[in-house]
Amino acid sequence: MNRRTLPITNPESTIAPALDARAQDPPYPAEEPIRPPSGAPNVLLILIDDMGFGASSAFGGPCRMPAAERLAEGGLRYSRFHTTALCAPTRQALLTGRNHHTAGMGSLPDIATSIPGYTARRPREVATLARMLQANGYATGAFGKMHQTPGAESTPAGPFDRWPTGEGFDKFYGFLGAETNQFTPNLVDGTTPIEPPGSEEDGYHLSEDLVDQVVSWVRTHDTLTPDQPWFAYLSYGACHTPFHLPRSWRDAYRGEFAHGWDEQRERTLARQRELGVVGPDTELAPWCDGVPRWDELSDVQREVAERLMESYAAFAEHTDVQTGRLVDELEAMGHLDDTLIIYVLGDNGASAEGGIDGTLNEAVTANGFVDTAERIHQQLDEIGGPMAYAHYPVGWALAMNTPYPWAKQVASHYGGTRVGMIVHWPNGIEARGEVRHQWHHCIDVTPTILAAAGLPEPTEVDGAAQIPFEGTSFNYSFDDPDAPERRHTQYFELAGNRGIYHEGWTAVTRHRIPWMMAAPVLSSFDDDVWELYDTNTDWSQSRDLAEKHPERLAELQNRFVVEAARHNVFPLDDRLTEKMNPALAGRRDLMAGRRSVTLYPDLPGLREDAAPNVKNTSHSLTAAITVDDAPANGVLVAQGGRFGGWSLYLVDSRLRYCHNLCGLQRFSVSADTALEAGEHTVEFQFAYDGGGSGRGGTGRLVVDGTEVGSGRIEATVPFFFSPDETLDVGTDRGTPVTEEYPQGPANAFSGRLHWVRIDLAEPAGTPEQ
Repeated sequence: MNRRTLPITNPESTIAPALDARAQDPPYPAEEPIRPPSGAPNVLLILIDDMGFGASSAFGGPCRMPAAERLAEGGLRYSRFHTTALCAPTRQALLTGRNHHTAGMGSLPDIATSIPGYTARRPREVATLARMLQANGYATGAFGKMHQTPGAESTPAGPFDRWPTGEGFDKFYGFLGAETNQFTPNLVDGTTPIEPPGSEEDGYHLSEDLVDQVVSWVRTHDTLTPDQPWFAYLSYGACHTPFHLPRSWRDAYRGEFAHGWDEQRERTLARQRELGVVGPDTELAPWCDGVPRWDELSDVQREVAERLMESYAAFAEHTDVQTGRLVDELEAMGHLDDTLIIYVLGDNGASAEGGIDGTLNEAVTANGFVDTAERIHQQLDEIGGPMAYAHYPVGWALAMNTPYPWAKQVASHYGGTRVGMIVHWPNGIEARGEVRHQWHHCIDVTPTILAAAGLPEPTEVDGAAQIPFEGTSFNYSFDDPDAPERRHTQYFELAGNRGIYHEGWTAVTRHRIPWMMAAPVLSSFDDDVWELYDTNTDWSQSRDLAEKHPERLAELQNRFVVEAARHNVFPLDDRLTEKMNPALAGRRDLMAGRRSVTLYPDLPGLREDAAPNVKNTSHSLTAAITVDDAPANGVLVAQGGRFGGWSLYLVDSRLRYCHNLCGLQRFSVSADTALEAGEHTVEFQFAYDGGGSGRGGTGRLVVDGTEVGSGRIEATVPFFFSPDETLDVGTDRGTPVTEEYPQGPANAFSGRLHWVRIDLAEPAGTPEQ
């Protein structure tokens, strides 16, 4: 059987056919399904979102994670495991065994470009782990966050070859974006958008739902195909913003962070030394300039920061408890010992994207606005619930990355890239409760899983010759803590932040500050200052040796150039807000060149990167409707939701429009009179002021050609409305743009909506850097 060329082809039969089936001798044997080699384990790959090295109790942090601790005590902790510093690039690397630029994911699908390393279009020469296992006879299922599908391909029109079910997963249940509301997730089952099976009021939470789905899927295979091993990829939306918790969890950590982030770093480092997950002489990395110390905060800032950190810690523990439920189910089914579990505690370091004070709504900071502790304090009790989309302050992100410097997005420093990883496989690993210090990277996971299954690296998959793995399996370390490490060199790059690791030394340069996403880059690449660390003796990158060893720094800088050239890193691209505009980025745009688009009520929700772009430009919304005798209510067309967006709707047959400016302000325009029964053409016309991004304008409501209302909209959302909510016709799915109508599907238009047309007066404005 040739397992290097996938799919595996069965040999042609050498049996001669008889004229009569009754006389067939010898008989044709029943076709046997493809199966992996005997002894191949089940595989459970679990990925936590946005968790720093120093967050989990399993690695010395303050977030209680009993399942992680249980798996670590029965398996191995890896103390020097690395990611790319951002979600989608890490996920693409994790599931392919190649570097993120090789796989086309140098950044996010939402801001992809036409540059080869940044298209978000995985080449056919880079097959996924799921497809390799599927072709070798594994059952494969993905549950949760899958942020690898290009925006223009994420609609019901497809193509679906870069959806999870097109990339080797038999089953997919989850969401396609960077994040989602934990109470009203934008769910997909296979390739079909579905409504959440519950609500916050009746106790629904996405993390719990995902584990229920995995358990059901494993049970089904256990019943119907017990001879078939399975690969389950459980990719939580937690602990990415929004920090959403069941009501019973919202006070779980009340009062536990009053000591502040400076002391928390000291406590965490002391515990990390006890656990042996850092070197005994490890020092805390220097504090980041511009971030206040705990004692420099006002009373209001401290109270807000405490509550936000309490919410994150409870979110982390709640997520891990769901992992514990899954582990318990596997044990009850008799699968725990023969299942290779790889538990990755973070697709990058802790996120600093909440800003200095944190935020009640991540869209505020991502759109270039500044949230304040005073505003958050007024709504303190909303944190963790459905009325908030909370994120903690930068100071807590730095503490959650203890003992390392910087945070998510900063690919140069270990605060952005180093996370905890646990491996548990009783039938395959004799060691229990030990720590492994060999240096590894997320591209090493795919080769490791294939090696554990006894499968070779394929050279051809679905007719495409494969780019060889760039990762190195770490199976050699399972039962040998002193085994010489086999990973010697690894480059890092993200939005201009870059670094190189080689045999214990790191040369790094930070180009962009992660909590100032919409701010301009102030330096050119040539002006970036490089630092040098000997991590053989300086575990936490705390002592810069650039001036002491300029020759070694130069050698590593040259090595970075060589590695970057090999892996499609060049040209470096530090643009951010410009790339939100597909025309400027050069990526495929479904709406390119179309100034008028007609939408119908049966159209599933469109993600923002696949919808007409009404930002920063004059536009109009026109709908053909029929109003019955009863007063008409409900949404005609809406985009986004409670935390940013716009909506055209009716209340008691009165036409209304609302523009939600990231939850900071809502600007409304209302008709003077109610609609009478009958057929109508209704419009909202917006005249944009121009002169840059996020400017205001004048809105007019028109019914059957007659103006019925107008109003001033002082400011508009400049860059994006929502990372997870959609453009909807005839309803407002997910959370409502305005509280004037209920949450969907109860806000569906009560009359008859025939069509909606969106007209753009001119090409959408160019976001200013």
